[in-house]
Amino acid sequence: MLYYKADIGVIGGSGFYELIPDVRKISVDTRYGNPSEDISLANIGDKQVAFLPRHGQDHRFNPSEINYRANIDAMYQLGVKALISPCCVGSLRPDMKPGDFVVTDQFINFTSGRKDTFFESPKVEHLSAAHPYDDNLRQLALREARGLGITVHDGGTVVVINGPRFSTQAESRMFGILGADIINMTQYPEGYLCIEKGIPVVNIALVTDYDAGLEGRDDIKPVTGDEVLRVLAENNEKVKKLIFKLIDAIEV
Repeated sequence: MLYYKADIGVIGGSGFYELIPDVRKISVDTRYGNPSEDISLANIGDKQVAFLPRHGQDHRFNPSEINYRANIDAMYQLGVKALISPCCVGSLRPDMKPGDFVVTDQFINFTSGRKDTFFESPKVEHLSAAHPYDDNLRQLALREARGLGITVHDGGTVVVINGPRFSTQAESRMFGILGADIINMTQYPEGYLCIEKGIPVVNIALVTDYDAGLEGRDDIKPVTGDEVLRVLAENNEKVKKLIFKLIDAIEV
């Protein structure tokens, strides 16, 4: 285990590469390879927080190139008692609009080829993922989001695809039929690996687009990368404010 310790971990997604500027950067070695970036340690209130940009500081890793096991193992070595996992998502529902937040409660995995477990021979275990996100953290996130006046949805199923391409219209329609509300490229295996390490995790999803458009709505166009970045830029400070509030509310 490491000399350094942290109370809470935060893994930032696209466009979210820094939590605060005044940090101590440390390198964490894991048996699974290198994390996406050096870990940034900072005191926020009375807590020590570890921040890691999921895609690397310069967004050099596409969603299937991220070393999820190294990222989560690094947080585990630091001893974090809770992990906040914000991300950008596309909406599959008309009532989940760009700029809305979703505190996710379920995922559907449509990825392939990713290293998604720590339990390899000779130590193999089978864990339940029935309720992948920690409900206590979810309720705190909902309370703090509402306190900030953010439009937030209580629960939602995220379908996770490989990326980096966006969906076809047929795929988007299928995901909605399967029961998904939002779509993302990174929540699996990140969220599940937290279960294997015993780290409570909460996903705060920012809706940036409507994926491939909505069925029967010619006025809603398919997502573009520029549109995602525009909505993200408009809401990035809201994401950070919510994370700071959540860090303060979490008891460790």
